[in-house]
Amino acid sequence: MITLVAVTIILLFGFVVFFGAPYLPTLKKTQDTALDILSLKPGQTLLALGCGDGRVMREAAKRGLKVVGYEINPLLVIISKLTTRKYKNQVKVVWGSFWSVDWPKHDGIYVFLLDKYMSRLDQKIKQQSKKGVRVASNSFKIPDKKFVLEKSGVYLYIY
Repeated sequence: MITLVAVTIILLFGFVVFFGAPYLPTLKKTQDTALDILSLKPGQTLLALGCGDGRVMREAAKRGLKVVGYEINPLLVIISKLTTRKYKNQVKVVWGSFWSVDWPKHDGIYVFLLDKYMSRLDQKIKQQSKKGVRVASNSFKIPDKKFVLEKSGVYLYIY
């Protein structure tokens, strides 16, 4: 029984590599930096692409933002929903891939993807975002796109 549970957990956390990035929690300093440089105002909407355990969404909600987070790992979806329930009027957690859905209206995006997916993300942003949307990318640059600011390994882009 313990072996089955362990294998299931490993598979749930391992398969996401085929869609974006493995779960790696965003450090507090990094999440604060990302939210600071995004400069979104209370009431604006942030997309958290690959929202993991919900820590960036919680901090964004504390700042008065509305947040829609996408996550494909069902265990992390449950954790995100539990840890953001205090902000249920501001935070929506979606179980699924952000690649395959139309994004809701948004003012900013937070992402912590792998390098090999950044070109694809650039195309998705161009298709799904309004002019002027702000994107904070943790650790990885968008190829052929000039960032506006880099602070502590977080890159800010304005589309």
